[in-house]
Amino acid sequence: MPIIKILPHHEICPNGASIEVSPGTSICEALLENKIAIEHACDMVAACTTCHVIVRAGASSLNEADETEEDLLDKAWGLEPNSRLSCQAIVAQQDLTVEIPKYSINHAKENH
Repeated sequence: MPIIKILPHHEICPNGASIEVSPGTSICEALLENKIAIEHACDMVAACTTCHVIVRAGASSLNEADETEEDLLDKAWGLEPNSRLSCQAIVAQQDLTVEIPKYSINHAKENH
């Protein structure tokens, strides 16, 4: 089974992690199933950008981003060429390295 290596994130995963996942699982689902509390304000229906990740290795093995995902990513903080919405990025057979950006656009969180 493929491994997702998560780079350290100051709040969500301070020490980084490596998790084994089943092919066909979204990156977001895999992180949540392994107690890595990535934001997902829209409940993984591709309606926000809070689950934005940057795929540092293995991006070519993921499914293609559709037009909805690409349009939403344009609004994401810290957008890079290998940015994906983790709820839409489906793991195949290849290992991945992902970085969770330092910030997300989450209005509910910003108001606290």
